Amino acid sequence: MLLLVQYTLIFASVLLLVALGGCFSEHSGVINIGLEGIMVMGALGGALTMKYLPAGMAAPLVILLVILASVLIGMIFSLLLGVAAIRFNADQTLVGTALNLLGPAAAVVIVRAINTAESVDNVSSTVAYGHAKKAFIMNIGRFEFNWFMLIAFIMLIVSYVVLYKTKFGLRLCACGEHPQAADSVGINVYKMRYAGVLISGALGGLGGLVYITAGVSEWKFENGVAGFGFLALAVMIFGQWRPISIGLAALLFGFFRALSNVYTGFDALVALKLPSTLYNMLPYIISLVVLVFVSKKSRAPKAEGIPYDKGQR
Repeated sequence: MLLLVQYTLIFASVLLLVALGGCFSEHSGVINIGLEGIMVMGALGGALTMKYLPAGMAAPLVILLVILASVLIGMIFSLLLGVAAIRFNADQTLVGTALNLLGPAAAVVIVRAINTAESVDNVSSTVAYGHAKKAFIMNIGRFEFNWFMLIAFIMLIVSYVVLYKTKFGLRLCACGEHPQAADSVGINVYKMRYAGVLISGALGGLGGLVYITAGVSEWKFENGVAGFGFLALAVMIFGQWRPISIGLAALLFGFFRALSNVYTGFDALVALKLPSTLYNMLPYIISLVVLVFVSKKSRAPKAEGIPYDKGQR
């Protein structure tokens, strides 16, 4: 049971961070389908930073540098969406899909190039970071506490405050609901949308880092992030673009994802003799079922996905 709680919290942290990123982007009026690709690139930045950090560095400094690397790479990669969708009015769904294809492919090419440079016989897409990863873990009795659990909770509170209690958040939401009205009172819609996309890139990249450090000490980038970017989109929609609801949805989806890792520890589930692949499919099946019932009543920002035309009223 303790292991189930542990995995639920870490997977919920991944989903929460990435879904909050999508929430900021869509509140600004830009649909970010490319969260999957952003997660992979953020994970790459964090993994390479952990790989090359010198041994013996203080844990707080390790945590800070690795997080900064993931956030920075995620933001830079998300700029591709920002420039294409905001500057050139490209179709946001198509650009996001392109990012999802580009991210994993670019990560594999970069890692293989690095590994080959180190050893001509090493053509794998694997990055090992076992030593640095220990900085993120603290054992509390039998419970393995990951500092990302606390970071995700803090980001949930910060996101709620920023979106609903600050001038920036209210302006951001205005740009996603009625950008022409926002522009009429002096709000720069383009800057606000860039800000929303960059925040989504930062949180998406951080979510990718959390995912690859959840229980493993190396990551093979050919595997991507197993659809967690799309699962986070389902969490965001299920949470109706509201941070607190997104947090609860992340716990639900995180529970079903964790169940696939630890179901063998429950005699009742083992007695059912269901194939392990079914448990692996559970979070994705649940997401489809949830979206069927929620999509009709979804309250998405009214102007999301619509390129802003300053001359339109």
